[in-house]
Amino acid sequence: MNLISVSDPDDPCVSAFRDVKERDLTGRQGLFVAEGEVVLRVLASKASLCAPVSVLIAEKRLEGLREVLEALPEGTAVHVAPQAALDAVAGFHLHRGILALGRKPAPVGVEAFLDGLPERAVIVGACGIGNHDNMGGLFRNAAAFGTAGVLMDPTCCDPFYRKAIRVSVGAVLRTPMAFGASGGAMVEALQARGFEVLALTPSATQALSELRPAPRTAILLGSEGPGLSAQVIARCRPVGIRMSGGFDSLNVAATSAVALHHVTTAAAP
Repeated sequence: MNLISVSDPDDPCVSAFRDVKERDLTGRQGLFVAEGEVVLRVLASKASLCAPVSVLIAEKRLEGLREVLEALPEGTAVHVAPQAALDAVAGFHLHRGILALGRKPAPVGVEAFLDGLPERAVIVGACGIGNHDNMGGLFRNAAAFGTAGVLMDPTCCDPFYRKAIRVSVGAVLRTPMAFGASGGAMVEALQARGFEVLALTPSATQALSELRPAPRTAILLGSEGPGLSAQVIARCRPVGIRMSGGFDSLNVAATSAVALHHVTTAAAP
């Protein structure tokens, strides 16, 4: 390991980790900060699509994570600091004692991404997902149910926001994704490549439970409240999850889990 002791919170070598919460809002020019042991293990694993850049860790956590840190690429800086110095750098009490700086994968457009998929695939499409908890949950579900990846329109929040990564338990770092297409363009690109596009909406007359999924299926999800636009829904196959107790829908992350479970377990042979 490339261990570097840090005692001064103003040390320039840890400037990338300074004032984490404020800088989460402004971005890091292709880099991101990940927090906690679970996420660090994903970043250091062979499954990660992101490159580790450096780590800042509390002294008390070093020995327990030595095998993880030794799995990082050669030369990755591991900064070790007392808890007080770590908290001063981060700008808040970091009880997990672990921050990692990573590099995002090169951005991929929707059409190029879809062209590389196999004949059988399940895709998640996100339109207007602005809540980082929901985005993290969506990525966790996409990874857990073995999807080929997640497509996001320009109005979605950044999945590499620290909280989204944490909620996803690191799934953001290992799940293929593509950006940039509007909801309509996303649907057009998917359908041109043989995907049946399901629009999840409470207004649907067909229940998700009645659906027999196609070999290539995309699940399109909208924001909390407004949901998908009528124009986008009109171009898809609308399906809904039947509710009781006066509710019309689930949280979008919960909806993705129910939909992905059905589509991946009830798929046609």
